[in-house]
Amino acid sequence: MLRVVKGAPDDHELAALTAVIAGLAAAVPVEDTPVRRSEWANPARRVRRPLQHGPGAWRASGFPG
Repeated sequence: MLRVVKGAPDDHELAALTAVIAGLAAAVPVEDTPVRRSEWANPARRVRRPLQHGPGAWRASGFPG
């Protein structure tokens, strides 16, 4: 709701003011940041890869994907 406290605007000026305020209210950006999930919580990790053998196998067992 708008209230004029000083002056006497006509109908066209009030319509312009209302349009500007409505446009500014609609232009406020909504923060839509994607939720970042930990790779450790990824359901695909439940499917186990074949184990690797040999040097460095311990390192390969801790990396996802």
